[in-house]
Amino acid sequence: MSNTIVIFGASGDLTSRKLIPALYSLYLKKRLPGDIRIVGCSRSPFTHDQWRSELEVSTSNFTSKFAKDSFREFASSIFYQKVDVGDQEDFKSLFRFLDEVEPDNNPTRIYYLSTAPRFFAPAIENLGIAHRELSVSGREPELRGNLLRRIVIEKPFGTDLESAHLLNEKIHQVFDESQVYRIDHYLGKETVQNMMVLRFANSIFEPLWNRNYIDNVQIVCSESVDVGRRGGYYDSSGVLRDMFQNHLLQLLMITAMECPARFNASLVRDEKVKVLQAIKPFSSEEVRTETYRAQYDGYLDSDGVPAGSKTATFAAIKLKIENWRWNGVPFYLSSGKALAKRSTQIVIQFHDPPTLLFTDGPKEHWDNNRLIIQIQPDEGIRMRFTTKVPDAGMELRTTDLDFKFAEEFTESMPDSYQRLLLDAIKGDASLFARSDEVEFAWKIIDPIIKSWQQTQNPKLYRYHPGVAIPESCDQWMHFQKKAWCRE
Repeated sequence: MSNTIVIFGASGDLTSRKLIPALYSLYLKKRLPGDIRIVGCSRSPFTHDQWRSELEVSTSNFTSKFAKDSFREFASSIFYQKVDVGDQEDFKSLFRFLDEVEPDNNPTRIYYLSTAPRFFAPAIENLGIAHRELSVSGREPELRGNLLRRIVIEKPFGTDLESAHLLNEKIHQVFDESQVYRIDHYLGKETVQNMMVLRFANSIFEPLWNRNYIDNVQIVCSESVDVGRRGGYYDSSGVLRDMFQNHLLQLLMITAMECPARFNASLVRDEKVKVLQAIKPFSSEEVRTETYRAQYDGYLDSDGVPAGSKTATFAAIKLKIENWRWNGVPFYLSSGKALAKRSTQIVIQFHDPPTLLFTDGPKEHWDNNRLIIQIQPDEGIRMRFTTKVPDAGMELRTTDLDFKFAEEFTESMPDSYQRLLLDAIKGDASLFARSDEVEFAWKIIDPIIKSWQQTQNPKLYRYHPGVAIPESCDQWMHFQKKAWCRE
């Protein structure tokens, strides 16, 4: 069976920086199907050779293992077709071209939308129209329900619940849900996938993974960069749309989900959705007390940011999962820009011991029993526990059991797009978001955004660029009678 990947928005940054380097890396590892074509589509006027030359330069900059000879062998399967996603005739021309380069009548074909979100709907609609016309003539097999025809859609998937629902309806007019792969690159990260293995392939964690032993869970994504030249886009998005609705809620679902009966896409995603269903949407009072927002000094000077903007560049929220396993365990999610360092981690904070038996230990708070899953960088898992200092009476100290991927495995950590692209080619949707999952996520985030806009509660705090966490957010956490893990 032959395979074709059709990339719309091929002249964009994502294609040159992520998609082609990931496909080339898979080619070097001999993991791509032998008979594969990559067809780039955008409005820019390229010949096949011109686009191959452009990609050779960009791929050499974004891959650690690059050789001209091997890339040119790989590039012999790369083609280019000029397509305006709003022009139906261009889609008909594209299908005629695919007829020329595909060796059989019904190859596996993946349409990858690497365009700006405003082009998702017209691209999907024109794909459907072109397919319907050509299927009547017998030149194309039926599109809807054909598992050999798949569509991969980049985030952001909508800007709120209403827009996400409308986009889902537009997609389902052309594709069945089983053909749709909504991509979140966080789910392709090795440490995120390892989270499932940690929980469901090791018997030592399951007895502790519940309200009886866990005090709180912290999911933190810190970015050291500011908004840079993306001020205009970021101001219309903000930190909740940019990070919480997708990345952080994905990490929460994997942390809190029940074990599926079998490891397949449908059952895994069923369990993830159950987590979101158990989270009650915020009331306006809960938004005031259980969310926090701030903006870094200097944000208003960024290009494209309007004067007096109230857009948050840092946020923290407290979520409650109201089910048997997690009732009473707060989940704290936080993310922000212009912070001290780049880091994404999941922290499982266990309960204090019921009594403090050893009086030489720390007396103010016994918070040392933690499991820390480092998603990026320095990917690994660390367990913190208490030990006795040798030859020092009963003096205690915190010690780490530390596992690092880089030390245990000689292979470099693959880019997340390698795994996700390969899964899309194979037809494995386990690491992709389903339509109901996306909409439930928006049901959680929408009330917070609306309350922030309409009531201006809670207060928008300020913070200095380069801090580990805003001081006022430490105070907010203290109000919760908790403390942020500082690792």
